Amino acid sequence: MYKNYIYGETWFFYRVFDLYYDGFKNMTLGKTLWAVILIKLFIMFFILKLFFFPNYIKENAKKGSEDKFIATEMLNRN
Repeated sequence: MYKNYIYGETWFFYRVFDLYYDGFKNMTLGKTLWAVILIKLFIMFFILKLFFFPNYIKENAKKGSEDKFIATEMLNRN
């Protein structure tokens, strides 16, 4: 039973976690690049959504009949 715990799935996930943890801990340039990537994703998904993608269904559909609104919009499209 002890061998299964050491060499089983728990041991594998611990080794994978340790690999990434150690890699990120010793990284210098990579931390900066990951920060830039995360900032860009935040801007793309949160800031741009607020200003450029309004909630069309909430603005045009009646409360409680959103599914009917979507069905009629999909059927009446050219």
